[in-house]
Amino acid sequence: QVQLVESGGGLVQAGGSLRLSCAASGLPLSSVPMGWFRQAPGNEREFVAAINWSGRNTSNADSVKGRFTISRDNFKNTVTLQMHSLKREDTAGYYCAASKGLLASSPDSYVYWGQGTQVTVSS
Repeated sequence: QVQLVESGGGLVQAGGSLRLSCAASGLPLSSVPMGWFRQAPGNEREFVAAINWSGRNTSNADSVKGRFTISRDNFKNTVTLQMHSLKREDTAGYYCAASKGLLASSPDSYVYWGQGTQVTVSS
């Protein structure tokens, strides 16, 4: 059974930083691209960042470029999202996901999802 578990969310002031982690079990992350998405109440799930199986290729949404960095540790079977210069509009539930095989920005390309971790940015 595949499980993805996110951690590291919380309340932070605007301009601050948070580091989200996603730990996987039942699935060797080294075999698939991984992504981070976010969803605020009333909004659709939004692509944040993705990373290919080796970690050499990444993709970021325009809204987070220069502020968020996705990385992975295939030995530890984890994926991390480092977030800096947080803004109020970054407030959302953040979800990690495992792709079907493509480095993609569409949620439809991801087959396994975690339960999410809440990030709240205050002004």
